[in-house]
Amino acid sequence: MTLMSKLPTPRPDAAAADSAVYDARDLVANGEKATIVLDGQTYILRITRAGKLILTK
Repeated sequence: MTLMSKLPTPRPDAAAADSAVYDARDLVANGEKATIVLDGQTYILRITRAGKLILTK
């Protein structure tokens, strides 16, 4: 199974017809953090208690 097959289904959004739209809470399934890899670099996406997103390297 590839990483892309594990992603939630993108939500339809007329304003973003040229890109996929994901709810951050779907990406951060455990409610705390998600690990994102880009070109071998690992990033952590977190949702704060205040409902803000933080992306760190």
